[in-house]
Amino acid sequence: MPLYETVFITRQDLTADDVDALSAKFSKIIADGNGKVVSKEYWGLRTLPYKVKKNSRGHYVLLNISADYPAVAELNRVIGYSEDVIRTATFSVESHQEESELFLSTTAKDYKPNKAPVKKEPSKFDLVPDQVQFEV
Repeated sequence: MPLYETVFITRQDLTADDVDALSAKFSKIIADGNGKVVSKEYWGLRTLPYKVKKNSRGHYVLLNISADYPAVAELNRVIGYSEDVIRTATFSVESHQEESELFLSTTAKDYKPNKAPVKKEPSKFDLVPDQVQFEV
């Protein structure tokens, strides 16, 4: 079966339960089309680069899908009618990644806002500002 990635952004005023219910609804559409949602990632409530439909923030969710095109087309049709989704993008991919760099949790309920990626060793570019001296 072909592989797809769908990223959608929901309104900022939705609760974690609403976001999970919406992604479950979209997963059911794929399952009804004889497809499968391989994985689901909640990327958190993030600030948008510009206002979209009067929203300055949004909940980002990624669905990794293994399904034929008609199921994905039906998903895109339903997403288009949803007032809770403010942006969406679907991509055809060769293979799915295990976990993206933006991964925070599998559901919005499990999301911990203070969970940030642990920074390892500083790179040589991180140390450059400390070495620069300005003369006034």
